[in-house]
This record gives sequence, structure tokens and C-alpha cells, in this order.
Amino acid sequence: MKYISKTVWVLSLVSLFTDIASEMLYPVLPIYLKSIGYSVLFIGILEGITEVVAGYSKGFFGNLSDISGKRVPYVRLGYALSAISKPLLAIGQIPLVVLLARVFDRIGKGVRTGARDAILSKEATKTSKARVFGFHRSMDTLGAVLGPSIALVYLYFNPQNYLFLFYLALLPGLVSIGFTFFLKEKPGQKSEGNQIQVTSFFSFLSYWKKTNPNYRKLVFGLLVFAFWNSSDVFLILKAKESGLDDKFVIGIYIFYNLVYALFAYPLGILADRVGFKKMFLFGLGMFATVYFLMGSIQNPYLIVFSFFLYGVYASATEGISKAWISNLVPNLEVGTAIGMFTGLQSVATFFASSIAGWLWYLFGAPITFLVTGFFSVLVILYFLFTKITEGLES
Repeated sequence: MKYISKTVWVLSLVSLFTDIASEMLYPVLPIYLKSIGYSVLFIGILEGITEVVAGYSKGFFGNLSDISGKRVPYVRLGYALSAISKPLLAIGQIPLVVLLARVFDRIGKGVRTGARDAILSKEATKTSKARVFGFHRSMDTLGAVLGPSIALVYLYFNPQNYLFLFYLALLPGLVSIGFTFFLKEKPGQKSEGNQIQVTSFFSFLSYWKKTNPNYRKLVFGLLVFAFWNSSDVFLILKAKESGLDDKFVIGIYIFYNLVYALFAYPLGILADRVGFKKMFLFGLGMFATVYFLMGSIQNPYLIVFSFFLYGVYASATEGISKAWISNLVPNLEVGTAIGMFTGLQSVATFFASSIAGWLWYLFGAPITFLVTGFFSVLVILYFLFTKITEGLES
């Protein structure tokens, strides 16, 4: 049986090139903003606002995609908004334009996420969901390997010349837009008699009451975990605090994404065989191990090992969680179901990062990581003792 269809390949290539564009700028964006006079406070507020905007737009547009019965226009528009936001960051050196550029990028992510994941779900069977989502995550994360690598090479030859890099990032973005025109709307995705209604920007939240208990139990556990799963920036800061130089730290970040890219697809295949819950628990175990290690070590080799385990954790959870959600709801509700989860997840991550920053400021890095590790163990216990099916109950 052919598990990876042409549509899955196209969506994966779209994500690959979009992530190359985004990750080319990820390591240099804070440095660039500081170089043109913005404070750390402004950068923090900027990222907080854009994450919340992205979060709620995922739910809203996922809901809208289900109601309209169309997926491809949302995918195309979402990736286009993200692509055009890159040069805007270079053009606009006043706070309002920088904010608008970041909002365009995040809204683009919100517009496309639910619709894209609904297409991926439709392209898979009940027994190949994790494989398909894992393959997509693998290709997407490969962009997070190539993007920073391109940035490192560029900055090696053009030190501190950040501006042109923002224009350069437009090229892979345009390639990703081009690939979206190979996507075709499929008749089976047309919504007829769908009971989900949209009345406002927050209307997708009412889906919580309408959906089934298994979805609610799963998403509740995922959101509790997200509330303590802070930004990867804190792991990078810990590596820096341990005495590693900037190039080594960026190298570790690339290494983590490489591990993630290499393991996402095979662990997706394995999850389809052994079950979503077992694989997800394995991933949570890796996460807890990483945070307990990072809270108690300074050794560079153990830090590299921790980033390896962190890549395995991401491979075993991120695609699998979406595959699991998509198996628990009808096809015509996948956009709303995943959109609501990823939307609330973004908001939870914002609070998680705020809490982690507060703990770090008051008590230092070790306590920050140990507290997160402790709460991740509680989430593991929740999933161990909570019965959640792997698919819709007949």
C-alpha cells in the first residue's frame, strides 16, 4: 500500500521550504532587532503578542475551513502570508511595521494549520495516521536544519550583515507558495450538513462542549503538558550558560532538529503499530529525562546528549499527538479539532515560557528545569491512568 501520497509529498515540500525561510531568520532575529535599537522587553512583548494571535487564529481558521468544506485556499493563503512577512521585517524598522510583519507571519501559520492537517488526515487511513503526520513533521523539521545552516554560512562570509538575509529568506518562501499550486481540492472534503457553526473569532472554543469525551481527555492532558513546556530558548540559554560559545550553541540547535527530522517518520511508523499512547508516553519520558538532566549538569557532552534525547522526544510526540486527535473526531471536524488544540497550545506555551522566565529569574536555571521535569512526570501519570481510545468509538 502506498502510504505517502502525492498530496502528502507536496504539503511536506511546502512545509520544508517555508521552514527553511523561517529558520534562516530564527537565530538572528533577536540580534537584528537589538542592532536597530529595540529592547529585550520589546522583543519579549512582540513574541508574546504574535504567539497569542497565532494561537487563536489556528482555532478560528480551522473551524472556518471545516464549515466551508475547503482546505487548499487556506493552505495557500497561510503560506503566502508567512512568505511575504520576511522582507517586511527588513523594510520596516519602526515598531509598528515590525509588529505587523510578525503578526502576518503568525496569522499565516494560523490560517494554514488546521486546513493542512485536515488534508494530511484525509490522506491517511486509521492505521497510517502517525506515519503520515510523522513524515510531514520530518520534512518540516529538515527545514529547521537547513535554514540555520544557510544562515551560519551566510553570516560567516557576511558578518553582521543581517538585512540582506531577510530578503534572501523570501526565495524559499516563494518556492513553497509555488508548490501549493500543485494541491487540488478533493470532492470528499466538501462539507454538507456540518453542525459546526462560526459566529465570532472565539466561536471555535464551543467545540469543546460538542465533541466526544475521549477528545476532551486527550486535549486536556496535552494542554496541561503545554502549560509547563516552555520555549526551546531556555534549553539554548542553558547550553550557553554552561560555557559553550555561540557557534556551538547554534550547532546544538541544528543537531536537535536533525535528530527530530531523522526520527519523526520511523517513530510515526512504529506508533501506528504499537499505539499512539505508548509512543506518546515514551516521548514524555524522554522529555522528563532531558529536563532532570539539564537541571543538574554542566558537562558539554551531557548537554549534547540531552539535545539528542530532546529531538527523540519531539519525534515521538508532536506528529503523533495530531494523528491521535484526528483519529478521535469525524473527518469534517478535523480542522476545528486540531485548530482548537494547537491554538490553546500556543497560549499555554506563552504562559509556560513566562513561568519559566520567572522561575529562572528568582531561583536560577536548575530549579526551572527540575520544576518542569516534576510536572511532566505528573502528566505521564495522568496518561498512564486515564483511559483514552486510539480512535472513534463505534
